Amino acid sequence: MELEGKIKLINETQTFGSKGFKKRELVITTEEQYPQHIIIEFVQDKTDLLNAYKVGQSVKVSINVRGREWVNPQGETKYFNSIQGWRIEALEGAVSGDIPPIPPADAFEPASDFNDDDHDDLPF
Repeated sequence: MELEGKIKLINETQTFGSKGFKKRELVITTEEQYPQHIIIEFVQDKTDLLNAYKVGQSVKVSINVRGREWVNPQGETKYFNSIQGWRIEALEGAVSGDIPPIPPADAFEPASDFNDDDHDDLPF
């Protein structure tokens, strides 16, 4: 799945536990009729992907939705969802880089083998 929006917040990397679990959160605001503020977590080596981005940039984030079950000390089962990012790319300039520039009008030479006497059989 993918989400698109503008970066609202990039948190610092957090480290948890003795094994060094790393997590970094990103908040994007979708650009639709009713904008949503979506928090996306990047974990372990994916936390470094956010280093190249800043607040205000338009991005596309590839995500996975994760769900977990947890039983609290009272024996009640709780369920949690999270959105994990695994790729991010900037949207600015993506279209303009794919389209070649239009050459100036003086870059074209007129046809030299054109004959006014040739009949044009196009119906319009």
